[in-house]
Amino acid sequence: MTQDTLPFGARLRRAMDERGPLCVGIDPHASLLADWGLNDDVAGLARFTRTVVEALGDRVAVLKPQSAFFERFGSRGLAVLETAVTEARERGALVLMDAKRGDIGSTMAAYAATYLDPASPLFSDAVTVSPYLGYGSLRPALDLAATHGCGVFALALTSNPEGAEFQRAVREDGRSVAATVLGHLAEENATAEGLGSYGAVVGATLGDLSAFDLAINGPLLAPGIGAQGATPADLPTVFGDAVRNVLPSVSRGVLRHGPDAGALRAAAARCADEVRAAIDQQEARQ
Repeated sequence: MTQDTLPFGARLRRAMDERGPLCVGIDPHASLLADWGLNDDVAGLARFTRTVVEALGDRVAVLKPQSAFFERFGSRGLAVLETAVTEARERGALVLMDAKRGDIGSTMAAYAATYLDPASPLFSDAVTVSPYLGYGSLRPALDLAATHGCGVFALALTSNPEGAEFQRAVREDGRSVAATVLGHLAEENATAEGLGSYGAVVGATLGDLSAFDLAINGPLLAPGIGAQGATPADLPTVFGDAVRNVLPSVSRGVLRHGPDAGALRAAAARCADEVRAAIDQQEARQ
């Protein structure tokens, strides 16, 4: 198997080892555009997005566009997103589309094709999905990801406080919903060589999660670093022995340093170094 045909998990591991364990979100919300001196319109969206991709596409492991911030501008916003996805991948970054799609049957299959079919203009390396119509509803995305060497990140223990209402609810078998999702992902990754391609979204702000088995042999996307209050130093406490598989996600903590490209690069490099240091310290204790 050549590098070009490696599954997502293997490509992600290589990218984190070579570029640092960091995902930078592309979240062009109105207030951030204003901070950059840009108008809240398609021209501002395009300028913002192009700057981020050109500054970081050849440096960070993963770029994560938040689809909603592009969709709000309609077809012109989606055209900006299509260009960003293509150019980020050309620069060597893995693209994780933050779409959080979830549905059933043919509708879920259509969502999967949008992000995980190479024929789609929004084809990405991975996509976030919501399992709250039942884990089995994700099967079209899971299967298409396997076919094309892509990844899927399912919401499990998210950083927003409201998430606990559903995610920590206990089923009749005594397991929480989040633990059930994690268990399913571990099964998907059971036969993977190295890091699996099926990941979980687990917030970095949640404190000690030792009650949950995070050893799913897949990546753990960890939002919450920076503006939401978590720091790289918190990662060992939250993720324990699974910390090496954590992909911290930072958006405003890096993007607020724009529009200067050099400042964006420096901020991303500092964050990646801090994450790497925290992971190394945890592994030294083991």
